[in-house]
Amino acid sequence: MLRLAVLVSGGGTNLQAIMDAIDAGKITNAQIVSVISNNKGAYALERARKYGAEALLLSPKDYETREAFHEALLQALLERDIDLVVLAGYLVVVPPNVIASFENRIINIHPSLIPSFCGTGCYGLHVHEKALEKGVKVSGATVHFVDEGTDTGPIILQKAVEVLQDDTPEVLQRRIMEQAEWIILPKAIDLIANGKVRVDKKKVWIDQ
Repeated sequence: MLRLAVLVSGGGTNLQAIMDAIDAGKITNAQIVSVISNNKGAYALERARKYGAEALLLSPKDYETREAFHEALLQALLERDIDLVVLAGYLVVVPPNVIASFENRIINIHPSLIPSFCGTGCYGLHVHEKALEKGVKVSGATVHFVDEGTDTGPIILQKAVEVLQDDTPEVLQRRIMEQAEWIILPKAIDLIANGKVRVDKKKVWIDQ
């Protein structure tokens, strides 16, 4: 049974998609052990409590140094025997010590088709604003492993979503969530939980 820690900074809609997929049997051999947030006001923590998972507040603001926070985050994951760390709208940069300890065991959902509209500063509505400014006809979402770069890790799954002429960033954001993010993030977790994902030379191979 794959032990998941889901890291979230906000409302937790992707977290809810994971919970729903587990309940529906779309994710097998996995359980949410802990939901960790840096934001005490994050509704994701309430979702965790309602679901029966641990709701853990770990904020950099509560530590004297950033290094102390980094160590606390790593220890929290190790103490809970976490197998896979899922970033589901987590707005804190994952520290190098966590990346090193969980190599190819941290995944992130990004609301664009990487390598478009990604990297430093591209999060939340900013991603969709840039897509609309560029006039692209297709956007989407990407699930990837996390490495030392920003949105540079090996790509696991992608799903395209049509961009419509009268889209606003908010409308496009919602469509990408519904048609891509909430589908491919649970699918990626299920594939990993069932041993169907492997990484070779920065490329992901999925066994059918």
